[in-house]
Amino acid sequence: MADPSTRDLPEAHPVERAVGIDHFLSDADGIGGRLRERPEDFRVTELEAFEPDPLDSDRGGYPELVVRATLRNWDTNDFARRISDALGISRERVSWAGTKDKRAVTTQLFTLREVDPAEIPEIRGVDIEPIGRAGRRLSFGDLAGNAFEIRVADAVPDAEERVAAVARDLRAFAGADPDDSDDPNHPNDSDAPVAVPNYFGQQRFGSVRPVTHRVGLAVVRGDFREAVRLYAGNPSAAEPDDTRAGRDRVDDAFGIADRGDDGVDGDDASPVADGTGDGDWEACLESMPRKLRFERGMLSRLAERGVDPAAPPADDDWRHALEAVPSNLQRLFVNAAQSVLFNRILSERLRRGLPFDRPVAGDVACFADRDAPDGLYAPDPDREQRVTEERTSVMARHCARGRAFVTAPLVGTETELAEGEPGEIERGILDDAGVEPADFDLPGEFDSSGTRRAIQVRTDLEVTFDAGDPTFAFALPSGSYATVLLREFTKVDPLER
Repeated sequence: MADPSTRDLPEAHPVERAVGIDHFLSDADGIGGRLRERPEDFRVTELEAFEPDPLDSDRGGYPELVVRATLRNWDTNDFARRISDALGISRERVSWAGTKDKRAVTTQLFTLREVDPAEIPEIRGVDIEPIGRAGRRLSFGDLAGNAFEIRVADAVPDAEERVAAVARDLRAFAGADPDDSDDPNHPNDSDAPVAVPNYFGQQRFGSVRPVTHRVGLAVVRGDFREAVRLYAGNPSAAEPDDTRAGRDRVDDAFGIADRGDDGVDGDDASPVADGTGDGDWEACLESMPRKLRFERGMLSRLAERGVDPAAPPADDDWRHALEAVPSNLQRLFVNAAQSVLFNRILSERLRRGLPFDRPVAGDVACFADRDAPDGLYAPDPDREQRVTEERTSVMARHCARGRAFVTAPLVGTETELAEGEPGEIERGILDDAGVEPADFDLPGEFDSSGTRRAIQVRTDLEVTFDAGDPTFAFALPSGSYATVLLREFTKVDPLER
């Protein structure tokens, strides 16, 4: 792979550019294909940083029963509701470390408060094994990472050669010598890890209608009116007819004269609500499909208060309407705004040809997580160090050995930006978005102090082939996306995979 600073990077698909993923790293041809043809094609096993006590531990001191559950074609939240109903307990007594997608086979831990092994029900499509007890419930911090086995169906006939070519590019991006190869036409020709920019994947923002980041950016700018409009209105051409009709009616109520911007081109600019809309929220409710519960909740609150569509953007009535969605979705809006800014920072760094596997002067690095399972390249963002000119070579050696990682900000109120050219990139992206760290000082669930995140994710990769279709086996730290690695191999539009 040529140095990114000396070549034109392949352009990403429009729906990817809409969320800040501007390019592909590798210019090798993709293998095409489809993911999740069957649930068994997408296997995920959690790697937890959680050690339960023995199963016979006293229930008084260890009220949480720890079980390992393998779920086939189950959404994690749906399973939690199903097992709590079967046990006759509150959903709040079921906890887990990471939420998984439905169309997959996933193996993960759950804790069940005040439950005994003999009470475990049989649930179709689920294998449950009690493995111990704990004095506390599982939380997100207990998830160190995930191991994946993912089959790509209907790959092109020469998939093995194409996979090998992409893998060479990704190993070079991780810092390996691209000429260090025993068999350049075989994807497992080297023990060196592969790496990609640590983008937030498409599912972070909505695969069909990437909008959560746009809602979040409106919130950060203090425009709760536009946040409501973007979420409840703002139709996408990829949505069903009844959904588009309902969203069109909402735009009418806001006074949107010029539609046609569904955010897929990556532009955050929206048609301006001119204040001449009819504000008939009851009519909007009649048009909005019942399946869109959150949108209907917002519209109901607008109708209850008789909110004028020309009311100021920061009016409490607009925030009250936006808060009709669950608290975790309120947080997700702002998290998605942070994520798209992070993606844009990475895309600009890639465009400029700055390294990802080692720092330059002005970068902020973090050290590796010392408690991570073996074989997992996991950062610890709480252990940061600013990289001065004098420290670049030392930190580069740490990065080469997997002991440190270059970071970029998930911007919040406590964010301190980098210096030098990395800081110039960060400030430029924030300026373009019209936000600054202090803007994240927000009411309720929308507030965020921010953190930093590694800009590169690396992993050991093994690829096997069955009737021409590859299966990719690898592990990623918590918060990194398997689809971000696989997109380099498939080159398929997320709307088609």
